[in-house]
Amino acid sequence: MFNTSFVGRVLKGLGVLAASFVVMSGAQAQQPNTFVEVSPPQATATPDKIEVLEFFQYGCPHCRAMEPLVETWKKQQSDDVQLQRVPVAFNAGMAPWQRLYYSLEGMGRLDLHNAVFNTVQTERNPLNSRDRAVEWAVKQGLDKAKFEAMYDSFGVGTKVNRANQLIKSYKLESVPTMVVNGRYMTSPALAGGYPQTLEVASQLLQKVRGEK
Repeated sequence: MFNTSFVGRVLKGLGVLAASFVVMSGAQAQQPNTFVEVSPPQATATPDKIEVLEFFQYGCPHCRAMEPLVETWKKQQSDDVQLQRVPVAFNAGMAPWQRLYYSLEGMGRLDLHNAVFNTVQTERNPLNSRDRAVEWAVKQGLDKAKFEAMYDSFGVGTKVNRANQLIKSYKLESVPTMVVNGRYMTSPALAGGYPQTLEVASQLLQKVRGEK
């Protein structure tokens, strides 16, 4: 299931590549099948907390499978941990998904996060344009004008730019991937599965605490 090369998954009606697990380039393995150390370490947005980034993409079936586990894991963490999801666009066709995620976040409607996965992957509605995202949002009961304003907002654009900077800084090539405090990176490919990824992330949290 896991390997070190991209596995293409073409979504019906989309020319979009759903990236699968690969070992990230630009990082050197510290322990086989567990995590890699980010070199150089990256600054975090929450220096008073341990930042955990979850890189995901709505067209990735592995991200969808792992999402409920991540949500449960998040609820189990202490107050010193800050989990931040980062929507990934490996090409321009995926960019609308980034705006959609941050629009839902801005409107306080991340309860629809899993619904996006379902729409893209099960219903085969790609949501790969502004018009499709707006139409979908209205069907979910969101106010059209408010959603459009959020989708087009400077704030959402800023978050998308920040996400793209993070993707570049971490030399990201696959999803799902988790980064702990800008220093350690793990994924199902490295850890050996979805639950194992979160177990390794927990171990890395302890490692970071011990290094402070």
